[in-house]
Amino acid sequence: MKASLIALAFLTSAAVASAAEPYEIVDILTANSPSASRSKEWKPSAGLALEVSGMDWTPQGKLAVAIRKGEVWMLDGVLGAPDQVKYQLFASGLHEPLGALWDSDSLLVTQRTEMTRLRDTNGDGVADEYLTAGNGWNVSGAYHGYAYGPRRDGHGNLWVTLNVDMGEHANNKAPWRGWGGTITSYGEFHPMAAGMRSPCGLGANLAGDMFCVDQQGTWVPATPIYHLREGAFFLNPEGIASQDLPASPLKLSAKVPEKVPYPDALHALPEMRPPAVWLPYVKMGRSGTDLATCNAGGKFGPFDGQMMVAEFTDAKVSRVFMEKVDGDYQGAAFPFLSGFASGIVRLLFAPDGSLMVGMTSRGWSSLGTKSYGLQRVRWNGTTPFAIREMHALPDGFELVFTTPVDPATAAKPASYTMKNYTYFYSGAYGSDEIQNEANPITAATVSADHLRVRLKVDGRRELYVHELRCEGVRSAAGAPLDHPDAYYTLNRIPKR
Repeated sequence: MKASLIALAFLTSAAVASAAEPYEIVDILTANSPSASRSKEWKPSAGLALEVSGMDWTPQGKLAVAIRKGEVWMLDGVLGAPDQVKYQLFASGLHEPLGALWDSDSLLVTQRTEMTRLRDTNGDGVADEYLTAGNGWNVSGAYHGYAYGPRRDGHGNLWVTLNVDMGEHANNKAPWRGWGGTITSYGEFHPMAAGMRSPCGLGANLAGDMFCVDQQGTWVPATPIYHLREGAFFLNPEGIASQDLPASPLKLSAKVPEKVPYPDALHALPEMRPPAVWLPYVKMGRSGTDLATCNAGGKFGPFDGQMMVAEFTDAKVSRVFMEKVDGDYQGAAFPFLSGFASGIVRLLFAPDGSLMVGMTSRGWSSLGTKSYGLQRVRWNGTTPFAIREMHALPDGFELVFTTPVDPATAAKPASYTMKNYTYFYSGAYGSDEIQNEANPITAATVSADHLRVRLKVDGRRELYVHELRCEGVRSAAGAPLDHPDAYYTLNRIPKR
């Protein structure tokens, strides 16, 4: 659902979508963004490189924005006219903060060495306390030795995740590289799950379970979304040495397999847990960075309860539907919205139901034309014609649409095609799709309300991605789907 007119950062104040487009992208940063001066408060003038690396809302409705170069800014009036936004420097001197979370009377940010509590004790709008709120991992000084978070799950736990080291000075024997865990009430890192590479994005679903977006690379064949829980090992073993530390909840019972199809690796290593959802490379993006669960009460369209997933390289946002089968999460990924100004790093829903999108290219390659930006996605009230949900069934899949389908086209098996594939699990960088097989669709049954279609599908395989195309389906009004593609990660076939 690409916006028809996108105002890129520092060129104009807003993007106006055509009447046919359900979502519009609006610039927050304008030609009058803040200057590099450090006065306490001002309206925008010029010069601040707002390389967004963390965002959260304060109780006063301000947007706290951490930036990659070590500062935190408070933006007032973000949901109004962009040229009226006020910017105030709240904190500085941080070491590459990559997350922000308002907590009671202060802001928590995670920088490379620790989680820090920033508090304004005298009410002047500037933090005067920088307190260690959590630590327990080491930093080698290597490139990519990042720490992400915090984010809170439904039980009140604060989660952080840690990158594996890369490049010169890398030391993945340092504690907890590539792990995720919680911060105890005493400020200690409590390791929970291992096997991550660049676990940049954290977020809970509406049930309160914590999820993480990792990035394709060594040992990670495509972008995965993990359900984080204690004792799980996922894909990347480069930081597994920490399993020998006393606090580890995990001890692998076998050697990590290599150069085998991914389902074979899962069968060979009992502690390995599959991603809840794979986002196939290129088709759904190349470098996932964040997720935000929609709980907008219908103000963001028909997608409440689903995850919006940020993509860095392709500067776009995808959509993910999940369900539980036999107690574990799995589900489908769908294209959603592209055309953002820069590589997306952070997503955050606003109180009015719009979606804030924070960006910085950091010198890496991105399809966006700017090096950083802050944009807002608004729904105009027009319901897109899309596959809203995709459910696994004992004999196939059920599609749930956002608006009624044309029963004549939706009931034809020829309107659909499906194939399944997996990945090669190895220490190489990424993987091609392997073991491709077609899935014959033998029947398509439309519900009485024309919102659901049950597909009978042959040849499904557990632990494989099932790629569906619905090129022939039309809406009741004769329109094609906004996006005819869906990618379901079928970890388990339901028994009933």
